[in-house]
Amino acid sequence: MLAGRRLVLLAHALLIQALTFILRPTTSYRALELDVPAAWLGVLSASFAVAPLALALPVGQAADRFGERRVATAGAVLVTLSGVAFLVLGGHVAGLAVASALFGIGHLGCVVGQQALVANTTDRRGYATAFGHYTFAASLGQVGGPMLIAAFGGDREIPDTRPIFMWSCVIAGVLVVLSTLLPRGAAQEAARREGGPGGVRAILRTPGIPNALVTSCVVLAAVDIVLVYLPALGTERGLASGTIGVLLAVRGIAAMGSRLFLGRLAEAVGRRRLLVVSTVASAVALFAAPLPLPVWVLGSLLFVIGFGLGVGQPLTMAWLAEAAPPGLRGRAMSLRMVGNRTGQLLIPSAAGLVAAGLGAAGVLWLTALGLGWAGLAGRRLPADPG
Repeated sequence: MLAGRRLVLLAHALLIQALTFILRPTTSYRALELDVPAAWLGVLSASFAVAPLALALPVGQAADRFGERRVATAGAVLVTLSGVAFLVLGGHVAGLAVASALFGIGHLGCVVGQQALVANTTDRRGYATAFGHYTFAASLGQVGGPMLIAAFGGDREIPDTRPIFMWSCVIAGVLVVLSTLLPRGAAQEAARREGGPGGVRAILRTPGIPNALVTSCVVLAAVDIVLVYLPALGTERGLASGTIGVLLAVRGIAAMGSRLFLGRLAEAVGRRRLLVVSTVASAVALFAAPLPLPVWVLGSLLFVIGFGLGVGQPLTMAWLAEAAPPGLRGRAMSLRMVGNRTGQLLIPSAAGLVAAGLGAAGVLWLTALGLGWAGLAGRRLPADPG
């Protein structure tokens, strides 16, 4: 891939993640403005995942058949429409759920298109580095998104959400423009036709891939839980929304560090060991985060959480990209999204039930236990993909 086109892809990844880390916490704050019970925050989080869960495999097949750029462009258009929906329908919980679902579908199209492009335009030996750089750009967006919340929130516990939604629409418009400039995938038309109904089953039979999918699912769900329930924890503890925005940015900066140097870390430590150690360390830090600690200690824990969780996504992408032949890589990435969306649907919904009895702290504790289990289960992964 030409350097200029690769930069467009990385900018596209940056913006969709920035929008995710703007709109999803802002949705939580809007719900708190509407005096929605904490248990409903899990339902709002799950609404982001419901429709994409059903559409993930068809979207992956569309990326293989029609091209990654077209799928990413359609996703960017839906993201823009979701921003408008947040403005128009965000006065009630049902409207927030509809807008979140629309955003989830648009996000799906963008991410599947991006990941298939990385897989189809990278030499197999460079997958860890390429996906590390791709997710580094995503982490950069995750840093920038919360800073917009901090700018509008200031010292208030709940920021003014309307201007945040308005600026999100502007950013989504830029995303649409970038989508038209994305490179075309390198897979030949003959290779695209290789993918048949048995392709996904073949991927699932590859040793280690089911474990990688489970790990990816739990790690992403943990990121989601932090994203949704850290604002709620801050409200319970009387922390300003600006402080929460900075803490989320610290998590994103740490994830950037782990992803930028992922190729070197994997070579030095080994992919399996790196995944296990980083996941278990983030679980321990997440378990300690709800304790009554000074803000600087909480920031240190968020750094550990971000660094550890930042490793899981690119490594599982690399495993899947190596397992899938040309013509099936869009479906391979969408298969990963199915697992991720399943976790985003079930785990936050269960978290909402926990929140009703134990509050945000109980949700984070339960998530930490699941994360620790996923890290230990990662010991069954093969030492290297393929």
